[in-house]
Amino acid sequence: MPVQSSISDIIEAMHPSSFPDGVNPTDSIDLTDPDDLTRLRRLADQLLDADGPEVGSDAPLDLRAAAMLARSKQIVDEIDLEAEVAVIYAMWGEQNRLRPATADNPTGEDSLRVKLDQLDWLFGGSGISWRLVPVDDGCPHSSATIAEQRAADHPLGDRVEVLRLGDVLPAADGPLARLASADDSRKGGALILGATHALATGADAIVFTDADNSVDLGQLGLLLGPWFAGVPVVLGDRKSPESVLVKQEDRWGPGIVVLRHLQRMVGRTIFSRGISDTQAAFKLYGRDIAERILGDAAVFDFSVDTDWILGAIDAEVDITRVPFAFIDSFAESASITQGPMTTWESLLRGLTTAVRARSADHDADAASVIDRYADAETLDLVVANVPPALEGVDTSRLGDSALMSASDVAAWIETLR
Repeated sequence: MPVQSSISDIIEAMHPSSFPDGVNPTDSIDLTDPDDLTRLRRLADQLLDADGPEVGSDAPLDLRAAAMLARSKQIVDEIDLEAEVAVIYAMWGEQNRLRPATADNPTGEDSLRVKLDQLDWLFGGSGISWRLVPVDDGCPHSSATIAEQRAADHPLGDRVEVLRLGDVLPAADGPLARLASADDSRKGGALILGATHALATGADAIVFTDADNSVDLGQLGLLLGPWFAGVPVVLGDRKSPESVLVKQEDRWGPGIVVLRHLQRMVGRTIFSRGISDTQAAFKLYGRDIAERILGDAAVFDFSVDTDWILGAIDAEVDITRVPFAFIDSFAESASITQGPMTTWESLLRGLTTAVRARSADHDADAASVIDRYADAETLDLVVANVPPALEGVDTSRLGDSALMSASDVAAWIETLR
């Protein structure tokens, strides 16, 4: 069955000439806005009904995003097989995004209910069963309780299984035995609990996403196509030229290039394979490889994504990347609510822990620089400045020690202190 054709096939086959019902494609889209969500779905449905109206690659932003949805739906409709998929995400500080937007809650997204609607649109009438597994990561604002309340008010609320990391800790055995409490987790523990639960209760594949609306889950067919064709690990890739990406990169300073340079030096086992978007909230792991990775889980923080990718590489299984649409919901993202350099401290230190635990090839000197300097206070200094060696450099060269060695990075950081 032809599920492997490129997303560009459908994009190149369309033309934004005539869309009925007042749905006019534009370069503006906000997935936290219910009206935009409705408009995007109507565009996707009209593309499916039109069976290939012609549109160039320079089509308006929302039409390109709708094309992702249309292709995803086509893939699911072409799959004549049965499977069970669990969609898992961590919740911490999600009390606002879980609720709808109101005057008193301007950043509300009604995120859980939106995800249910998206999955229902995609899988309705197919042989694929699905469930949503949100996991409270020790949220001080009771995200789990709010999620349960929002699910109870939805016709598909029985598809939701809300878990609480605090309920299973301390654990006597298994991958969570290394955590004393939910306070020791930052995303990773919650995803590991969700994955462990989903696999134990029959899931054939697990999908990791985020709690917000940045990723329309109607795109899951883009992950399922390669998986049904035999690829056990499918990673969403926002860096693909075919992806639709709207992201608030200016939340960090110009010196973020230094952190990315160190990240690529330490994570070269990953980045040397062309996997550059390690943190995309759109990943699928088949049952067998997920169980193997869980058996060697190394980290429980924001770098859980890279640890799982390292586990897949170590297992020598096939990994493929797919383009998709990502429209950043940044108002309450962790890098805003918890501080961007707190997040980057966790990412860098967790990556270092993971490569060492899995004996992955890495730049040991760069790992030592992270050991010494990757605290939020020092990283705040780093991102405000750019060393001459990295100024204006092509991002494709980041991670090359010939560009700037780990010792040179350390010496430059010392000049900032």
